Amino acid sequence: MIFRRYFLFAQLGKHWWLPLLLMLNPALAAALELRVAIEEEVKQVQVGSSSKATVKNSAGQTLGELKAMSGFVAQHQYSTVALSKWQASQIWIEPADNGLVWIGDRWYRGRVLLVPSQSGLTAVNYVDIEHYLYSVLGGEMPPSWPLEALKAQAVAARSYALYQREKTANKIYDLGDTTAWQVYQGVEDEYISTQQAVNATAGQVLIHDGKIIEAVFHSSSGGHTENVEDIWTASLPYLRAVPDFDQNAPVFEWKKTFSGDILSSLISSVGNILSLTPERTTPHGRITTMKVIGDKGEKVVTGKELRKLLSLKSTLFTISPLGESADFSGTVDENSPPSSFQVVGRGFGHGLGLSQYGANALARRGYNYQQILLHYYTKTSLARIEVE
Repeated sequence: MIFRRYFLFAQLGKHWWLPLLLMLNPALAAALELRVAIEEEVKQVQVGSSSKATVKNSAGQTLGELKAMSGFVAQHQYSTVALSKWQASQIWIEPADNGLVWIGDRWYRGRVLLVPSQSGLTAVNYVDIEHYLYSVLGGEMPPSWPLEALKAQAVAARSYALYQREKTANKIYDLGDTTAWQVYQGVEDEYISTQQAVNATAGQVLIHDGKIIEAVFHSSSGGHTENVEDIWTASLPYLRAVPDFDQNAPVFEWKKTFSGDILSSLISSVGNILSLTPERTTPHGRITTMKVIGDKGEKVVTGKELRKLLSLKSTLFTISPLGESADFSGTVDENSPPSSFQVVGRGFGHGLGLSQYGANALARRGYNYQQILLHYYTKTSLARIEVE
């Protein structure tokens, strides 16, 4: 499938009952399929179908049929896929009558392709992009939030998925299913509200200069989003720093305390840590690099590395000896390393693009999803895709 043109407008598991419920209200036929890797490089994976399903090989030839609500273990064998009595270079499982497929430990819409490699088996869910988004919204944003916030998330998530499909897809799949991509856990994350938001914005994407944008998003910026070049590398005209409206977010401000011994073990090779001083920050205060001084040496650590080492919610933080101000103005006696340090931070995520808690706040103030999106993604337009 290719993009034709843009029109601008401004028991198989604990959820075994879901297939029966969803089959009562089947969605429209697929217009554009995404290939989402659900299991990657595993020795085996459990698969099944909520309805009768056809089993095919890579050439499209029918190998047999699976009975409804029966599970099988697909195995990797000598660079082929073995499933029940069948073995082939690749195996398709295609449910009939809008049935669902079981992959690993949950239900998914669409169909599944089992692909072997030298080291394991990859299970790829071929799913209509709108059905994919039914689940992504439930995984990325609370379904009880205002519909306009959910619509904004739907357009951002659709744009992000299609951008990744164009830029990073490989021969086997377009996207993964984890937070490194977008959270996608099948029909267990679908809700009436997420379906409504996706259906109301069907096919809508954000574009700049005629191209779908990399519509990244995060939970909370801590008061102000960032320019992309201050966080990653290349400048983009649509990922610019704008005021956020996330002050009521539960992650707007947070604290974390470390003993001196623990902090020194996590940030190693400088001995007992004496002080941590920002060396470079973004215009809005995120740590780019931090100078760490210990009684046995010093080194410079990036904010990204510190966030990972200390399991912090963002790089918008300060660290100071407990009991002293967190403005880095205090000094520490080199002969007496602090017994503990306090991290005071704001926000959750990289701070680029859509702030989910900000979108929630704006929706509650009466802003519609178009206004929310155009605030967080500057110099963009809404467009509708058609495919052929």
